[in-house]
Amino acid sequence: MVVERGRVAWVGSEGAADAFADGVDEVVPLDGALVTPAFTDAHVHLTATGLALTGLDLSGARGLIEALDLVRAHAAARPGDRVLLGHGWDAGDWPEGRPPSRAELDAATGGRPLYLSRVDAHSAVVTGALLDRVPGVTALAGFRDDGPLTEDAHHAVRRAALAAVTPGSRADAQRAARAHAASRGIGSLHECAGPDISGEDDFTGLLALAAAEPGPRVVGYWAEPVANAKGAERIRSLGAAGAAGDLFVDGSLGSHTAHLHEPYADAPHTGAAHLGADEVAAHVTACTEAGLQAGFHAIGDAALSTVVAGVRAAAGKLGLDRVRAARHRVEHAEMLTPETIAAFAELALTASVQPAFDAAWGGEEGMYAQRLGAERARTLNPYAALLRAGVPLAFGSDSPVTPFDPWGTVRAAAFHRTVGHRVTVRGAFTAHTRGGWRAAGRDDAGVLVPGAPADYAVWESGDLVVQTPDERVAAWSTDPRSGTPGLPELLPGGPLPVCLRTVVGGRTVHTRPNE
Repeated sequence: MVVERGRVAWVGSEGAADAFADGVDEVVPLDGALVTPAFTDAHVHLTATGLALTGLDLSGARGLIEALDLVRAHAAARPGDRVLLGHGWDAGDWPEGRPPSRAELDAATGGRPLYLSRVDAHSAVVTGALLDRVPGVTALAGFRDDGPLTEDAHHAVRRAALAAVTPGSRADAQRAARAHAASRGIGSLHECAGPDISGEDDFTGLLALAAAEPGPRVVGYWAEPVANAKGAERIRSLGAAGAAGDLFVDGSLGSHTAHLHEPYADAPHTGAAHLGADEVAAHVTACTEAGLQAGFHAIGDAALSTVVAGVRAAAGKLGLDRVRAARHRVEHAEMLTPETIAAFAELALTASVQPAFDAAWGGEEGMYAQRLGAERARTLNPYAALLRAGVPLAFGSDSPVTPFDPWGTVRAAAFHRTVGHRVTVRGAFTAHTRGGWRAAGRDDAGVLVPGAPADYAVWESGDLVVQTPDERVAAWSTDPRSGTPGLPELLPGGPLPVCLRTVVGGRTVHTRPNE
């Protein structure tokens, strides 16, 4: 492969490549390594990821006592922090079955402000000192006197906590997150920001940093409702590619805030609805008229019904072709039905999904089954049905909810806990490379062909095979005569490829130490 001015200029045989060797600036011998397009992570929160990488990470805590010990040690090690930040607790797997109380956190921090988000980032436990920074928080929806905060109360305390992060610390976190992504072979990141998530200074600062410093590309989405052309122009003025990402129609299953048609199996309610169909329709209509991509966060079946009803209403007003051409997107899209899948295909909605969610919370005894019961849980994340219907898929991590792990993500989709939802390794790989570019409106990238951006990764891997999830896939696809390219074997429990080098726009942004 020959790269020139940031793009792939030529791809061919090794013998023919020798003719180029004398006229290039650098020759990279592969020594048998695999080269693939760089991955695109289609849903991330980079500042939060960087803060988790450099700060308090509770994802490995095995119980309440260990979590409190980690909080105590973190507080002692960061005496100058105005607000202590942590992420990743999941009390569902702890012996105590509950998160830390406010009194326990007050004691562990010595009364300092502390914000600890749950693994899904849709609820948090905090200290009294942080609540004191948010006047009126006790009157907001989702406030609990001594339990995790959700909905508006959670958004308010998160804004207060992140406001205490200095610009320098924020930039350091963003650099750490981009460097970590590059080390995993990721060349593009879709930042899903918004006023309830990170703030304008965080968003514009991240885009400026990504433009000025080497590393993975950053495509920014700003989750704010748009009512007219003026609102759309404001979104563009921030540097956003669209008014999409985490524009919340509902919350999450883990925090009992995803909006369901029927009550939770372990709670006597149906979650939280943040937007109605009329509001969805108004947003999609205004964005489509302005030539701006729209999108929503929707997880529960009721939330997804709301999205479909709203987008369909916009199509009825503007015409189906205009809405389809805009490539609006839906983040997470977990509790789909055959009817909503068909509507996604009809409306050309991209499903921006996270296979690692199924790996973490699927199965007969996982969190999904606890929240919904086993029967409903088995319907979640139906990737095979989406692909059969022609729905575009883009894979991501929602980092820091799940980590940057692209080959693990491909494996999670190919070996979905529900067998009927599995897709081929090739299909999953495409969703995590070309699919992310298409979700951002680019059809010329995510592949290594002449003219495409030279975004690629070099991997140390085992044998290359054509891997299918089960015997339902036609035998011809695994026959060498089919010409289907091989990819690393990703059997569960086996080793994953190791990234040796990541290149973005022809520029090396990661090299594995000692390589």
